[in-house]
Amino acid sequence: MWRQGSSAHPAVADPCRYSARFLDPYGEEQRMPWGEAARVVRLEDCGPVRPFPLRSGRRFAPGWWWSATTGRLVHYGSGVMRTQVMLLDHDPTVVAMACRPVELSWREADGAVLSHAPHLMARFSDGRGLLLDCAGRGEISARLAHRADVMAAAARAVGWQYWVASPPEPVVAANLGWLSGYRHPRYRDTALLEEAMRAFARPRPLIEGARDLGDTIRVLPALFHALWSGALSAPLNEPLHERVTVTAGPGEWASA
Repeated sequence: MWRQGSSAHPAVADPCRYSARFLDPYGEEQRMPWGEAARVVRLEDCGPVRPFPLRSGRRFAPGWWWSATTGRLVHYGSGVMRTQVMLLDHDPTVVAMACRPVELSWREADGAVLSHAPHLMARFSDGRGLLLDCAGRGEISARLAHRADVMAAAARAVGWQYWVASPPEPVVAANLGWLSGYRHPRYRDTALLEEAMRAFARPRPLIEGARDLGDTIRVLPALFHALWSGALSAPLNEPLHERVTVTAGPGEWASA
């Protein structure tokens, strides 16, 4: 699902050779060396440095995703970007995310100045940052492949990571899409969750545990929230149904 940027770009291995452009909290454009920006700027609080125009005939328009991780809205520019925002929101190691908050510029060996604004930025719980571009299925373009090399070098130079993310398998995306509908804290039931951890201490079908916990109309939304948050786990590479096997604690697909 995740594909990391490849080898370092030898001409721009020094973070001081990159210029970072971003918008401050007041919407004013700012520029500074990338090494300084990565160290002192909370890019997760910055708005998109490039807009997402509406295009006639497109089936999917730009929009907003409410993040259960931060309790704030995250912008996205396309369907594939929305899916990756959902995956970041589901990842327990991610504590913040933003859409296209920074643009990096650099000079090529032939003197040409290029720039690139990765689609997404995320912050991990250990403080490290992530720059991420969203790709479709199949091979990425030569243009993105070159920029991926540069972005990987830029990220590595400041202790960050860079990924080119391909879409998840359709079943995983559909399952997480369903569970994301229960990501809001209003579906959290602390008392019920304690009972659910005991009920699913050993793997068992979802509906059996739900019935043991009480009225399924009340119980199932709380269980779906627990599956989203990772308190419970199920094999998300298989279609979710009432007899899907659920167990307490995060599983292999908790950060799919």
